Amino acid sequence: MQRVGNFLANWRQREDGNATIEFAIVFPAMIGMLLAGAELGMVSLRHAMLERAMDLTVRDIRLGTGDAPQHDQIKTTICARASFIEDCADNLRLEMVRVDPRNWSGIGERPDCTDRSEEAKPVRNFDNQAQANDMMILRACAKITPIFPTTGLGKNLTKDAAGQFSLVSMSAFVQEPE
Repeated sequence: MQRVGNFLANWRQREDGNATIEFAIVFPAMIGMLLAGAELGMVSLRHAMLERAMDLTVRDIRLGTGDAPQHDQIKTTICARASFIEDCADNLRLEMVRVDPRNWSGIGERPDCTDRSEEAKPVRNFDNQAQANDMMILRACAKITPIFPTTGLGKNLTKDAAGQFSLVSMSAFVQEPE
């Protein structure tokens, strides 16, 4: 019995497994942070590309005085410029609203987005028949699938039934007179 007691006492005092214990505790947290950082980087990149595509497209609309581009033309232009949004033609929805800056009512709080879990909806609220000096607001909503949907940031994003989250970009412009 004395030998078993000595063996257990020596075994408790040994420090051979300390690095393994630390690794087992710290490694999952580090991997979680790494995955969340990668997800945040991709979300930021996609949002920046959508914002840039919207800005360039709205600039083209502003400079093309008298030209009233249609929904499909604007959507195609934005998708061509937003290269990091996968399946852009199916995942992007546009909304254009004419607003009166002197009697501001704004636009709806919730953007009009696609949802793969629902039936396809027709274009809603797209008014491109602006007169000279009318203020227009163009809002785009792109649906994105997270890279790591079960960990870190991808797990905590608000997603629809199809597992996608929304990226929204908005831009305002005044229709220039001819």
